[in-house]
Amino acid sequence: MRDIKKMDLNLLKALDALLDERSVTRAAGRLGLTQPAMSGMLQRLRESFADPLFARAQRGMVPTQRALDLALPIKQMLCEIDALLQPPVFDPSTARLTFRIAATDYALRAIAVPFIAALKRQAPCIRVALSPLEPRLVQGQLERGDIDLAFLTAENTPQDMHARQLFQEHYVCVMREGHAAARRKLSVKQFCALDHALVSYEGGGFHGVVDEALEKLGQRRDVTLSLKCFVVLPDILRSSDMVAVLPSRLVAGMEGLSVSMPPVEVPGFGQLAVWHERSHHDPAQRWLRELLFAATQA
Repeated sequence: MRDIKKMDLNLLKALDALLDERSVTRAAGRLGLTQPAMSGMLQRLRESFADPLFARAQRGMVPTQRALDLALPIKQMLCEIDALLQPPVFDPSTARLTFRIAATDYALRAIAVPFIAALKRQAPCIRVALSPLEPRLVQGQLERGDIDLAFLTAENTPQDMHARQLFQEHYVCVMREGHAAARRKLSVKQFCALDHALVSYEGGGFHGVVDEALEKLGQRRDVTLSLKCFVVLPDILRSSDMVAVLPSRLVAGMEGLSVSMPPVEVPGFGQLAVWHERSHHDPAQRWLRELLFAATQA
């Protein structure tokens, strides 16, 4: 760039949008501009940086190396400018904003339920938008600000994100109260002989972490029901003789269910809250995260 005094801040916002969207049309829509206006801004950017910045491709545009080198510094600069424009004091009791979270149905019960209960007591005007977690899309959603926070496991957490473990989860064996198998401590063989259900987020899978643990012992269970989410599974267990090995926080406090430790050691998992650098220093976002951490560790 030849002269910083001649650079319009809106041009930097346009370049940030173009780098994210790789399309003049989508970048224009994101900034509320017409396509010709965005094309004109791209031409001014090319003149300012003395570089083409983008080349046409079969789908959208491909950034040049100069554009890629500018991506992170410009995003950080815009985040810092946004931070400067934020009010210095955040008052949760009067704040009006929307906090967007992506989560599995398990995380909604284990994390979102206590968090929202605490939030409503302290910040009644803050809105919360809960959406299904899509691990393959979450990095882009966080980078663009489509979501503010995601609940993930360590293996699904994208690199270059801020993260904090909320808790370490373990698995329990769950069946209806009054189930014949609930009256005694099960051996591995007795456990495998039961009728099992599991949750497969990919959909249609009949093999999971429990089966991997059993295979190490040379054992195999019979899984006859596969679900893509947890929400209906407790009702199925209450109305049948099926059993399932589930995260403990999912069924904590649920009536009509018998909960015990499975006879095979199943590795647990850490549940993490994950967010992007763009919201890391925002006072409202920091307050909300701290409330979340306190609510899930209580």
